[in-house]
Amino acid sequence: MSTVQSRPAAAGQWWRPGPPVRKTLTVVHVVASVALLGEVWGLVLLNLTATLTADAALANSAYRLMSVLVFGGGVPLSLTALATGVALATGSPWGLARHYWVLAKLVLLILVILAGMLLFTPEAMADATAGGAAPAAGRQWEQVAVVSCQLAMLLTATALSVFKPRGPVGRRRVRS
Repeated sequence: MSTVQSRPAAAGQWWRPGPPVRKTLTVVHVVASVALLGEVWGLVLLNLTATLTADAALANSAYRLMSVLVFGGGVPLSLTALATGVALATGSPWGLARHYWVLAKLVLLILVILAGMLLFTPEAMADATAGGAAPAAGRQWEQVAVVSCQLAMLLTATALSVFKPRGPVGRRRVRS
């Protein structure tokens, strides 16, 4: 048998990776997820620096650096974490929607990606601070809130990975 299909897939599973493939996917997933968490933490710190400083040049530089972090780290890391997470879930007994914690992690990562795409605008903030101008404080704090929420969602996903709460989706618990 190949390393991808070393044992029969469970009912409802279309593939089941062998140990080398599963371990490789797990390592890539954990590394991408931890790196994404660090990247978002860096964005929180840069956002706070840009928001709290009176130095317009420092604020502009911080916003410019955020764009580099997002496109150099956040986008590829989040897509890698998503792809490997889906591959691990579909290729394991956990399933993608069989257990609440797996489904919750998937939803949280998709929300992190959507928040970054739709709500986080470091380029606009860099343009707003160009030439020493100061953007509206409310807009700056909104950006801090977006990345802080992303950080909270990633920390929640990490905790779900460790604690794996609740049982399978659809199974009712018998109360005694």
